[in-house]
Amino acid sequence: MTEQLREIGLRLSALRSIAEMTAEVFCEKVGVTTEVLAAYEKGELDFSFSFLYNAARILGVDVVDLMSGDSPHLSDWCIVRNGEGYAIDRRAAYKYNHLAFTFRKKKAEPFLVTVEPKGDKPVQHAHDGQEFNWLVSGRMCFFIADKEYVLEPGDSVYFNASIPHAMQALDNSPAQFLAVVMG
Repeated sequence: MTEQLREIGLRLSALRSIAEMTAEVFCEKVGVTTEVLAAYEKGELDFSFSFLYNAARILGVDVVDLMSGDSPHLSDWCIVRNGEGYAIDRRAAYKYNHLAFTFRKKKAEPFLVTVEPKGDKPVQHAHDGQEFNWLVSGRMCFFIADKEYVLEPGDSVYFNASIPHAMQALDNSPAQFLAVVMG
């Protein structure tokens, strides 16, 4: 267990308590078992981004609040300079850079995502809403349901995010894409 996982788990538990939502009701809404939720809340299990996104939406907070515990000063616009943004390093294979972390009442969550090369086929995850991904650099395989598509720079995909999906960098090099997640 890492300190970061423990802290996210504590925030998750506290927010669920504030929302007066039982573990059973929350699990039904987010699509995990009570055993998995207990492991998440204790910091014993790493979170998928899909879970965090769904949990934040259900609890009525920004995903950055849940992940970092920091509530940035919110505004009606957000300028993010090249190479900046709110870095979210959740998993070894994916690095997220939130591109609108101070914009309030967002209708979409934009991220610059870097996928590191990894030999194994990635585990697919799903979340509510829709997603648009535009490949900026590198090459990657996009997995959705039982299909696989190779994407080149400039290629894009728009999809129903409730269908299990994942990305994998190709050519032993990182791939970077713009991901816009809409609720």
